[in-house]
Amino acid sequence: MESKYLEYKDEIVSLFWNGNGYQAIAQHLIDKYNFKVKKHTLRHRIKDIIQYVIADKEIIQHNILLQKRSQKQADLNRIKNKAFREHSRLENALVEYNKALIDLLKAESLKTTIKQHTSKGKQAIIVQIADTHFNELVDLKNNKYDFEVASKRLQKFAHHIKEYAKFYNVNEIFIAITGDLLNSDRRLDEKLAMSTNRAKATFLGVHLLKHFILDLNSVANISIGCVSGNESRAYELGWVDMVATDNYDFTIFEMLRLLMPDINFITSGGLELVVEVNGHNCLLIHGHQLKNMQSDKIAKVMSKYARNGIILDFMMCGHLHETKITDLFARSSSLVGANAYSENALLLSSRAAQNIYIMKDNERHDIRIDLQHTKGFNGYPINKELSSYNAKSLDKTLKKQTVFKIVI
Repeated sequence: MESKYLEYKDEIVSLFWNGNGYQAIAQHLIDKYNFKVKKHTLRHRIKDIIQYVIADKEIIQHNILLQKRSQKQADLNRIKNKAFREHSRLENALVEYNKALIDLLKAESLKTTIKQHTSKGKQAIIVQIADTHFNELVDLKNNKYDFEVASKRLQKFAHHIKEYAKFYNVNEIFIAITGDLLNSDRRLDEKLAMSTNRAKATFLGVHLLKHFILDLNSVANISIGCVSGNESRAYELGWVDMVATDNYDFTIFEMLRLLMPDINFITSGGLELVVEVNGHNCLLIHGHQLKNMQSDKIAKVMSKYARNGIILDFMMCGHLHETKITDLFARSSSLVGANAYSENALLLSSRAAQNIYIMKDNERHDIRIDLQHTKGFNGYPINKELSSYNAKSLDKTLKKQTVFKIVI
């Protein structure tokens, strides 16, 4: 539009939006600027300017609407692509993890012969394995932990179990795994980059538990049950055949089942498992679901099962790395003992320990086995597997100019 009055466009539009008609605006401009033009002619020019501005505004508004729609679609695509990218990275990490596991299984055979014992009567020991965190490295003043320490502590645990089995004349042992055999991975890129080491850590955990199980099998028949913990989660993806599971606990359990087919393995495949041992209905649960683990929480869980016709006699869990034993509930400490999280976040000063439970017809004796110090125990033979894992050992975390070092 061409008009010599366009330079007054803003003033004209302002007068118009304030309720002035074309005639009034024309008179205002003639009086203010002393225009030598007929009011009728100026009125038509003002009308053209107003219509042009309104049309221009509508075009702008329409363009803005189109841009907003375009931006919304771009945002939706970005969110969708991000979700797909995250799932793809996670799936790739789990696929690589499982491929590495398969390569390790092909490279070595862990199958072994299981010893069978004649039953001596209705008496058994429940051995709880809680919070081993096999791939965790702890270097506190009051506690050290890595695979070698874990091996020694498991060997010490087995030693005391066999002593109790001999004392009580027991040759039936149920191993209750209550989760967190490995630590979780927090970042997706770490999952992918560390897939081989994670697989070797899993494999090394299998080695340690295999030696522990065979050690106990020298004096008793073995059954094993397992529930999953919160630290060992690997996320659930079921889109490809290579993804075997979403939890390292379950992976280790299934590998042990594969490698020791003559042992009775029991699992719910989830977070809770009820087993009957010598007439006692026992619930295995990791414990993160129980929050503060006070009596009211325990009662609620027992009530839940009672509503479904299952009367629980006993519950066992872990999670908090601190032993607690009551009449109907027992919480095991961990194989790790104190770590930075338990000491600084939970404010718990714990020691490495595990629980065992002597199960008679109408009695249960709960026993805490202290595993903090392992003097006199060399650990199970895992040197080959440990070197292949290439973990950062405790020795490498200590300064070379030490005057003395703590030996566990």
